[in-house]
Amino acid sequence: MAESLGSSCFRLVTIAVCTLGPANWAVAQNYPVRPIRLIVPSAPGGAPDITARLIGNELTQQMNQQVVIDNRPGASGVLGFDMIAKAPPDGHTVGAAIFPFSTNPGVYAKLPYDTERDFQAVIRQHTGSNILTVTPSLPVRSVRDLIAHAKANPDKLLYGSTGGGTTNVLTVEMFKMMTGTRIMQVNYKGIQQAIAEMIAGQIHIVCDNTPSILPHVRANRVRALAVTTLKRSHSAPEIPTVDESGLPGFELATWSGYMVQAAVPRNIVMRLNAEIGKALTLPAVADRLMSLGYTPVGGTPEEFAQLIRSETAKWAKVIKAASIKPQ
Repeated sequence: MAESLGSSCFRLVTIAVCTLGPANWAVAQNYPVRPIRLIVPSAPGGAPDITARLIGNELTQQMNQQVVIDNRPGASGVLGFDMIAKAPPDGHTVGAAIFPFSTNPGVYAKLPYDTERDFQAVIRQHTGSNILTVTPSLPVRSVRDLIAHAKANPDKLLYGSTGGGTTNVLTVEMFKMMTGTRIMQVNYKGIQQAIAEMIAGQIHIVCDNTPSILPHVRANRVRALAVTTLKRSHSAPEIPTVDESGLPGFELATWSGYMVQAAVPRNIVMRLNAEIGKALTLPAVADRLMSLGYTPVGGTPEEFAQLIRSETAKWAKVIKAASIKPQ
């Protein structure tokens, strides 16, 4: 398994033994005593939903309780995150922690939950990359070509996004910051619509996650320039990184994992950490994640919490520099 070097946006809450009432201890000792609700803060069919169902199926078998997926899309995951924050602290509600959790504090002027106090990290699931792609009609074949073309044509290139603090926005905005280029943003309700417009030549650039964009690269409908991680993707090793293509230090690594409400007892958190960690080592799970372009990670709650903290700080600076105004 890949080493987890994480970072996170929540403070881990250690629940002292003396603060737990008898009912909570009974639940902790016998956990789980009923089906586990796994909240996914995105729509069915997307990558977070696919991976959560993959893990949920394994947990159902390992823990002898049904894991029920509850999709709660909307507002960059805010609706789902809020439900996780307000769930009973007995461990029977688990939440998928996805990338927007770390960017929402910079994107929204007010959130219905406190990202630092209302959650506990459980485990990191995977890391992944975005792929910087262009429409085939654009006369660029490398990152250096794109930089030169953008500088020669300020405000004429268009990139597709789903707005806010999503990775398809942040990758291009960081690219603009680091290169001093001016590329215009075009918002869509869904990234697949933006990809379709790029294929048709209506916009020029989309930088989206590997599972979403790689099939179009393989079909030669779009042209891949680079991946956004510091290492090449195992699912597309022929595509160079932005870092090695003339923009040293450029990095955006997507991630996901699992979290629970802040007051869930520590022994339940560690039970979930162990069970999900076990699932991530299974060949069927690891192979499926890798087929989607992800690298399974695992690790401790503390490592995942550290990841989210550092990601939140990093992207807050990018969001501010990109003048993305809080909603």
